[in-house]
Amino acid sequence: MILRAYKKVFIAILLVLFSLQSYRGFGAEHFYSPGKPEELAEKLLAAMSDEEALAQTFMLGWVGADPSPAIIDWIQKRHIGGIKIFGWNTEDTYRLANTVGVLQKAAQQSDKKIPLLVATDQEGGWIRHVKGITSETPGNMAIGASGVPRDAYLSGYYIGRELAALGINMNFAPSVDLFTNQQSVLIGPRAFSDNPVTAGILGIAFAKGLEKAGVIPTAKHYPGHGDTELDSHGILPHIQANFETLWNRELLPYRMLSKEGIPAIMTGHLAFPNTRGGSEPASLSRWFITTILRETIGFKGLVITDDLLMNGVTIPAGSLSRAAKLALEAGNDILMMSKTPNLSDPVWNNLLDAMKREPKFRERVRDAARRTLILKLTHLKGDTAPPLFPQADEIKKRIPDPQGKAFFLDLAARSITLVSGTDPSPLEPSKAGKVLLAASFEDFLSVGLLAYPNAQRFKFSYSEESSPQDKLNFQSQAKQADTIIFCLANGYGVDLLQSIRYSGKRVIVISALSPVYLQRVTWNTSGIAVYSYSRESFIAVFSALLGRIPMQGKLPFAMKNLGR
Repeated sequence: MILRAYKKVFIAILLVLFSLQSYRGFGAEHFYSPGKPEELAEKLLAAMSDEEALAQTFMLGWVGADPSPAIIDWIQKRHIGGIKIFGWNTEDTYRLANTVGVLQKAAQQSDKKIPLLVATDQEGGWIRHVKGITSETPGNMAIGASGVPRDAYLSGYYIGRELAALGINMNFAPSVDLFTNQQSVLIGPRAFSDNPVTAGILGIAFAKGLEKAGVIPTAKHYPGHGDTELDSHGILPHIQANFETLWNRELLPYRMLSKEGIPAIMTGHLAFPNTRGGSEPASLSRWFITTILRETIGFKGLVITDDLLMNGVTIPAGSLSRAAKLALEAGNDILMMSKTPNLSDPVWNNLLDAMKREPKFRERVRDAARRTLILKLTHLKGDTAPPLFPQADEIKKRIPDPQGKAFFLDLAARSITLVSGTDPSPLEPSKAGKVLLAASFEDFLSVGLLAYPNAQRFKFSYSEESSPQDKLNFQSQAKQADTIIFCLANGYGVDLLQSIRYSGKRVIVISALSPVYLQRVTWNTSGIAVYSYSRESFIAVFSALLGRIPMQGKLPFAMKNLGR
């Protein structure tokens, strides 16, 4: 009897201990436990310390191809929410995939097994942070020129398939900034259009394509970076639009995207002094993020900051640490930083101290962690989620995407736009006479030689600084030519072209990137826009010159005269 009694007590104690251990670790809920995202997120959050919750709001970058000891420490010791991949990490595609696997393995060593958000900027066209063997694509403005939402969808889809093969599960795209200020050196061909409805429709389609590929889309740069020629990397732009203008222009794509369930939005370091946001960065503004985006527009997803190491936010805030706290208080859920701070940096210590001293701030941080967990549980589980540990054989099969390569060439062909002058096609080599090809891009010159095998080449630097010697050499070669086919990408190209303005030669200007520079060389025979320096875009435009395909693109914005 006594032994049976002891046995019952012993079993009861074991059950209690097991119950406690289940809650505190052994057998506890983890990321891959069954359950709906919202319910499992609550259970995970309940088991988190304040340090663990705060860590979910951190997304950090690092310098170099291989993961630094510092980023490994942040993952293993703090269990941060995500990493951001920049161009300096990506020249070797297979090395990058291995790095993603190493970092996810470090994240999986925690008891809750919460994977990292692995993010990058792969908008297409001009902005392509993941380089190596990934596809170069015509980009957003080319999609706007084709005017076909399916082109936006498939662009997102094929870009997403390549990212997913590398274990990248979040893309900071689409960019739905409008091409309002045509002197902008930051937006340019990253915009779909200057029309907010067009940008909204194409942005939705692009985002749906990314999601189909298993990658989380992120619309940017809220409230809108298109109406300034300044770059928030170096300074805080002040945009003078009032709220009524913003609501019907820059905010319209976000209103449309929110209704379609976009899962994430990135905030930009931009000030709008003629609104209630005042002169502080919108990325730190509770009015812009909580009142307008959350409460008025009704956005339910994740809000993430643009890089907090930009001068456009750290200078107004006074420090990185203060910018981070203001960003969370405003309603951002993830703090993104392009470099890895020290583990003891004030950006961490001050936030953690504030959680201990300020109950309201603590609740805000834990709410941000909850949103991050829900996003991960929704998108990073199941058959469509990108792999945690990318495989080399899959990369060989999927990058560059075979179907994507054919599609991007078709898109480039549909986007070719005759902007000024007369259509010079078909310009067969026999009709062109002596041809001079001039460009900063080797792909333009090599593709041009396939079309005009006897052409001469003139390669000049991609620079904004005028070179007298370049002008002399260009003028000298131009004298020997009957037809000059010139690739224009910036103001320096305009200066070179102006040096042969009165030469009497047939000049065909092919605009790569922003076509606004064509308005400054309207004396030329023909101005044609391709919107990108991808090889596919150059193949398409030379095919058009030879008369193989029509120039059917439509300029996706109203050209404004920038002067001569």
